[in-house]
Amino acid sequence: MNTGKQMRKILFAILAILAVWATLASLPRAEAQSEISSFANVQEDGSMRISGSLVRLYGIYIPPTDQTCNTFIRPMPCGTRASLALDFKISGAFVHCLPRVTHPDDSITASCTVDKEDLSAWMLQRGWAVALPDAPFEYRTLEKIAQSRGIGIWGIPVETLRRR
Repeated sequence: MNTGKQMRKILFAILAILAVWATLASLPRAEAQSEISSFANVQEDGSMRISGSLVRLYGIYIPPTDQTCNTFIRPMPCGTRASLALDFKISGAFVHCLPRVTHPDDSITASCTVDKEDLSAWMLQRGWAVALPDAPFEYRTLEKIAQSRGIGIWGIPVETLRRR
């Protein structure tokens, strides 16, 4: 009789472990993978293509603005003002990203640096991004400073911002 109770306890423990495992498997995966380091191609929306991965900067949203083309460079790069600013910042440098989350579409949200400078903070400081609600306090402060200075998106007339 004791063995029957013990078997039920073991079976219950196994089922509980499987339930926890199934719940964790359904959540977005926090990345434990190593740093991604390479040259990056900035996409029109401000995300970057690095070593075959689509990487979005942690803690910020880059709002769409009118498209701009820089005619003094050949071939002529075109994109939103924010994506062009990011492209100029990382131009010719290795981008180092520490993945934080992998999304179901296999895109990655990561903390990225160039020459040890945080790219999310750089974009906020120049007014080209908005801090997300769960962003670090520093990011929200940098956004407020850029907004008060009227730079980047904060200096662009509202009618040139595109609605999504």
